[in-house]
Amino acid sequence: MADPDRVADAFRAAPRVWFLPAGERHRAAYDGPIPIGHEQTSSQPRTVEAMLRLLDVRAGQRVLDVGSGSGWTTALLAALVGPDGTVLGLERVPELVAFGRENLARGSWPWARIDPADPDRLGDPAGAPYDRVLVSAEAGELPGDLVTQLAPDGRMVIPVRGEMLLVEPTAGAPRVTTHGRYRFVPLR
Repeated sequence: MADPDRVADAFRAAPRVWFLPAGERHRAAYDGPIPIGHEQTSSQPRTVEAMLRLLDVRAGQRVLDVGSGSGWTTALLAALVGPDGTVLGLERVPELVAFGRENLARGSWPWARIDPADPDRLGDPAGAPYDRVLVSAEAGELPGDLVTQLAPDGRMVIPVRGEMLLVEPTAGAPRVTTHGRYRFVPLR
């Protein structure tokens, strides 16, 4: 599990208010999902915190952020990996790619970027392997395409059919543990 102080530091370095539409910024402290447009939301802070603790991001790691939305999780991950790491956020909605990039520019994380997701591929197979993969959308089943993008000692946190999963590769099938029930927008 991630050091709670490091996760708290990341939340201070990347305040949620920077990543919300102007009309929603007054609700930044609300511990619930907030609409960011295009049928997407900024996830509940308590949920994001739980996911980051499970993911256990370390300084210098390469991280893939699937479903970056407003860019908030990409920025949080950037704060956790620091300047010796890299974070690639992927988002399928072009308007949110632009919004996320604009929001990410509010901080000083040149080692993080947000790119449009390839509609024909899940994740970034060409850039794999990744030390950590965070998925902020709910899958109907564990996506094998993302599991194969993990480094041998990697970790992925992903909601699948309402349950938060921690996925760790092993020599055979990946080790999968469950960590509570959550609701997310669907992974597409």
